[in-house]
Amino acid sequence: MKKRSVRDLELRGKRVFCRVDFNVPLEDGRVTDDRRIAASLETIRFLIEQGARAVLASHLGRPKGKPKPEFSLRPCAERLQDLLGKKVAFAADCIGEPAESAAAALKDGDVLLLENLRFHKEEEANDPAFAQALAKLADLYVDDAFGSAHRAHASTDGVPRILKPAAAGFLMERELAYLGRILGNPESPFLAVLGGAKVSDKIELIENLLPKVDTFLIGGAMAYTFLAARGVPIGQSLLEQDNVATATDLLARAARAAFVLPLDHVVAEGGDKSRPKVTEDVAIATGDVGFDIGPRTAERFAGELQKAKTVLWNGPMGLFEEEAYAAGTRRVAEAIAGSGAVSVVGGGDSAAAVTEFGLDAKMTHVSTGGGASLEFLSGLTLPGVAVLDDAR
Repeated sequence: MKKRSVRDLELRGKRVFCRVDFNVPLEDGRVTDDRRIAASLETIRFLIEQGARAVLASHLGRPKGKPKPEFSLRPCAERLQDLLGKKVAFAADCIGEPAESAAAALKDGDVLLLENLRFHKEEEANDPAFAQALAKLADLYVDDAFGSAHRAHASTDGVPRILKPAAAGFLMERELAYLGRILGNPESPFLAVLGGAKVSDKIELIENLLPKVDTFLIGGAMAYTFLAARGVPIGQSLLEQDNVATATDLLARAARAAFVLPLDHVVAEGGDKSRPKVTEDVAIATGDVGFDIGPRTAERFAGELQKAKTVLWNGPMGLFEEEAYAAGTRRVAEAIAGSGAVSVVGGGDSAAAVTEFGLDAKMTHVSTGGGASLEFLSGLTLPGVAVLDDAR
């Protein structure tokens, strides 16, 4: 997955269409979490220092192909300007006269942010004419939006087919390097901590990792389907009945890897979340609903993690957004952070959890792309990566 890097391009005086991921939360017209904007600062600053004319493009939310003020990227332009300490121009549209005149006015080292790409339905449809209209704004292409790389949209697939060279930004490079390391030659013992709601979301990931992983630690609601496959009572906990056979098959095929399942749980007694209770053992009583791994399980997982040299974490151990059911996810996050292993957190809820617990800086790499990292690690081709030029 070695791709041409932005550092390999002749940038001075060139207009660079740079796809970034500024899909950030807004409240009252202000950015409330700027981590995704900050994640692309290295690439944007490099473009400025090299004398490029940066034309930044992103989506925000789901405006469903129509301009909606609440999804405007203007607050992102303002926040980026604060972070850069440099003026950031803003175009009221991403194509047509507003975008073209703003791009034409750029001088070396200037930065322009286009309005939300998804204000046009043609973006998600990967419409060729829309891609051409975007490509008119620049001379070459840089992608720093790994979180959108699993979508074949106009800005991630159509434009880089037109604008050449098409290279990876520094954030994209880091994602490919660390995730590629997981798939390439991870140092053993290699542990995969998998959680989240559904086994169905992780089947391809588990199958792709089976030849590489030494131990799978299975938590979250997906654990209940694995437990059901072993005949363990799970009460009213979430069960993917259609995937019990799949879970049984995965357990049977794990010749190299060990699957460690929960030993106990934190449940909502009678399904009432205000009544959390730790089970005595692995069985969950009829009427109770599991929402977290129990303390014995958390300590077992932590003990396994202390042996690890490489750790992949994808999916929380429970309903960590609610304090009564957050202990399992917190304990696992602390164990990974203190393990000394190369630790890769696969974006999404896992990334949100380590950030909430203040442990993100103690992980080797926290992915910015939940869906993209899951698909990459599952062995699937990411259109937004495949279209970039290969490294020379």
